Amino acid sequence: MASLWRCAWIRWSLPSTRSAEVPAGSSCARAWWREEPPPAWVSRAAPRPSVPPAAPPVRPSFPTHPLSRPPGLLQVVKQCVRVPVFVMIRPRGGDFLYSDREVEVMKADIRLAKLHGADGLVFGALTEDGRIDTELCTALLAVCRPLPVTFHRAFDMVHDPQVALETLISLGFERVLTSGCDSSALEGLSLIKKLAEQAKGRIVVVPGGGITERNLQRILEGSSASEFHCSARSARDSGMKFRNPNVAMGASFSAPEYSVKVADVAKVRTLNAIAKNIL
Repeated sequence: MASLWRCAWIRWSLPSTRSAEVPAGSSCARAWWREEPPPAWVSRAAPRPSVPPAAPPVRPSFPTHPLSRPPGLLQVVKQCVRVPVFVMIRPRGGDFLYSDREVEVMKADIRLAKLHGADGLVFGALTEDGRIDTELCTALLAVCRPLPVTFHRAFDMVHDPQVALETLISLGFERVLTSGCDSSALEGLSLIKKLAEQAKGRIVVVPGGGITERNLQRILEGSSASEFHCSARSARDSGMKFRNPNVAMGASFSAPEYSVKVADVAKVRTLNAIAKNIL
C-alpha cells in the first residue's frame, strides 16, 4: 500500500452502489461517500506517517446538499471497492449551525460509519458568528478517532478564513476542503493559494468546487495545492419504460426523476492523467 501513496489519487463520491461499480478496477483511488453527485480528489503527497489515508456555501456549487447516508450503503460499497471510503457526516442541508439533537445524530452517524468500516470521516460545524465551532468539532473529532478527518466546505462560510485555518490545524484536522470562500475554486484561487502557503504542510488545503478537465491545470498550477476535489460524474438514463410526467418526487430544482448521476470512469482517467502531468 505504501507504494501506491506515491502516485496521484483520484477521489469520487458514491451516491449509490452503481458509482462503486464503475471505477472499482481503477488503481490509486479513494472514495468519498456522501449524498451528492461524484467529485474526484487527486493527491501528489504521501500521508503523514502513522496517519491512515483521509478524504466538501457563499453560493454552493453543489446542485443538492450533501448529507449523511444510511449504513447499509456503506456496508455494500465496502464490499464492492478495494479503496478506502470516507463518510460525510451531515444531518441536514442548510447552514452548519447545529442543535443539540442534531449533534447527537452526528455522533450516532459517526459511530455507525466506524462500525461498518469507514476509513475516514468528513464534517464541518460553525458558530452563529461564522467561526469554527471548536467545542463541537473537538467532541466530534474524539468520536471519529483514530480515523482521519476532513473539514468540508463549511469552511467557505467562515468570517475569517485565515484564522479559521489555524483553528482547524490546532484541532487536528488532516484536511480542509474549500473553494476559496467563493462560488468556485477558480474564482477563489488566490485565497486558496494563500491558505496553502499559510498551512506549510500542517494541514492539506484541498481546492474544490467547479473543477473540471477544462480548468484543472490552471487550478493546480495556481493554487500550490497538493490535492484537489472535482466533478467526475455523468448522467445515466433511467431503465424505466413507464414514466409518469405529472409527478416529481421532490422540489422543482431536484434532479430529473428518470436520470441517475454516476461516477464516470472515463472522466476519472482523464483527470488522473492531467494530474499526473502536473503534480
